Amino acid sequence: MTQPSNRRVVLARIPTGTPEPEDFALVDEPRRTPGAGELLLRTIWLSMDPYQRNWMAGARSYGTAAAPGATVIGRAVSEVVLSNDPGFVAGDIVCGETGWQTSPVVSADVVEAVDASLAPISTALGVLGSPGLTAWVGMLDAGKPARGETVVVSAAAGAVGSVAGQIARIMGARVVGVAGDPAKCRHVVEELRFDACVSHRGPDVDAALARECPDGVDVYFDNTGGPVTDAVYRRLSRDARIALCGLVAEYGADDARGHDLRPLLACQATLTAFSVRRHLRRMPDWRRQASSWMREGALVYREDVLQGIERAPGAFTRMLAGRTLGKALVQVAEAPSRL
Repeated sequence: MTQPSNRRVVLARIPTGTPEPEDFALVDEPRRTPGAGELLLRTIWLSMDPYQRNWMAGARSYGTAAAPGATVIGRAVSEVVLSNDPGFVAGDIVCGETGWQTSPVVSADVVEAVDASLAPISTALGVLGSPGLTAWVGMLDAGKPARGETVVVSAAAGAVGSVAGQIARIMGARVVGVAGDPAKCRHVVEELRFDACVSHRGPDVDAALARECPDGVDVYFDNTGGPVTDAVYRRLSRDARIALCGLVAEYGADDARGHDLRPLLACQATLTAFSVRRHLRRMPDWRRQASSWMREGALVYREDVLQGIERAPGAFTRMLAGRTLGKALVQVAEAPSRL
């Protein structure tokens, strides 16, 4: 009888610039038996996130260092197959940083139980997971939008930006998104109910922002950096607040440059950089609030799904290139039929 295997996506080499298929490799290995305090998992959903590119670029805040042969890091929703920890039993659904693999064995303390009664379990990686919490923390703590203010959100059709903008709308702000192609802008306005959306691929982003933000920008939720950030900085209002969430347009770029900070000085803006990893204790509060908004129809979400772990590298590069809509996921296996 063939021994059950674990399939892992590893780095074949460190990407330079935009990751390519040759930067990844698929490895099959025997499935390991869990030891004391460990769990054998069956991965169902894998999350595609910009921070993974930051890890590949050498960021040191994600645990295992990026190196050829290293399993690509990432959060996943999984089913417990075998448990050697009293806190979990076979059949439990869990979420944690378990990497791009099909049958990982992990310490029980790196995962948490998923409440499947709140929403589909995939949402533990999106609107009810770290992306949603990121949007909530950044918008409330750093953005602090007031009713009637103008809020601009970059990468507005993505997993974080789509939630951040909806939170600002719920709080009474006028929300302008920045996204890519016209289909994304339509989604942002028609489904997410932003007040407007500007395409960063348009001929004149500065003019479009001036048209949609005639009184300036009070809050900027920055997911991207790059030219979009430069354009928004030129529209900042007095005492503007900037929530610096990510720089996906600059991760791994050899020619990344600084931004002109003179507009921030001129308008006496406040820039707050933050990481959701310092706020994970607030996840239960976010899930209660978000699930309430979802039941009311005030908060909606979209998922962009590819099937099969072998498609994870392609799903990742699609997400980085802005070709996904909503939360980018890879479905590795079917969820249990009871869910």
